[in-house]
Amino acid sequence: MRIRVATAGDAAAIIRVVNAAFSFETFIQGPRTDEIRTGEMLSKGQFLVAEDAGGRIIAAVYAEKRGERGYIGMLAVDPALQGKGLGRTMMEAAEAHCRAQGCTFADIHVLSLRSELLLMYRKRGYVETGTEEFQPPTPLKPGFTCHIIVMSKELESS
Repeated sequence: MRIRVATAGDAAAIIRVVNAAFSFETFIQGPRTDEIRTGEMLSKGQFLVAEDAGGRIIAAVYAEKRGERGYIGMLAVDPALQGKGLGRTMMEAAEAHCRAQGCTFADIHVLSLRSELLLMYRKRGYVETGTEEFQPPTPLKPGFTCHIIVMSKELESS
């Protein structure tokens, strides 16, 4: 497996992995991302992608430098490969990427409807630092309400 910075030519594969990884989220109408949103993200930050031995993208994570802080989001692992540590490896790569860009903190957003993720990120050193309004790219399904839980971590020097 190889982890690298994605190019614009990887957008379709990133969209495929992200939408497959988030397909169980039944509270959002439609796919998690598309060409427009992925293109906007690529214009502001970078995706790191993991390729298997055949060069197929099997995981992705977004990283964006925001001053001294790095924002990490949209962590996605091919569903067939989940539970094997690839998500942890991608988070480590994203944190290292932010650190290399001079960031001293990393911020992530966890949707309140995905509260099971809080413990996982706490184990990685993230702590809750606030909440924000969730403005999904496509509407939530009727009956669901959601907000963002902001979590942050100090990035130690390598």
